[in-house]
Amino acid sequence: MTEPNQSRIHNSHLVDRAGNALMAVMHNLLLFVIAIATIWSAIGEFGHIFTLTAAPTLKDILLLFIYLEVLAMVGIYFRTHRLPVRFLVYIAITALTRILVVDVKEMEYIEIMVFTSAIMILTLAVLVLKFASARYPSNPPTE
Repeated sequence: MTEPNQSRIHNSHLVDRAGNALMAVMHNLLLFVIAIATIWSAIGEFGHIFTLTAAPTLKDILLLFIYLEVLAMVGIYFRTHRLPVRFLVYIAITALTRILVVDVKEMEYIEIMVFTSAIMILTLAVLVLKFASARYPSNPPTE
């Protein structure tokens, strides 16, 4: 006969495994939905480009780069089961660049400086992340 504490521990492990499995399925399902939504949005953007204008503008191209970076991030996660934080920073840099490029004519000098400073800070963050991941890898090589 098992003791009540052992039974509780056994049930706790079952609940933990079931919860982890459910979260993994939900995580992958939501990433798949994000990938589909990104592709759908990119197709919509291509439709917008081809129906309303003769050629894509820089604004359109930068938006397509954002879609590409989101898809790359999702793809890397599916292959490695790691979410590369650097890609989120790349997306932020591209988004800020897009705003700066599109609205620069209507911006005040201080706004331009704020956006360029934010881009510079994010670029430095990428440098720090790359240095830190090279210097302190999360999976050190085994000998």
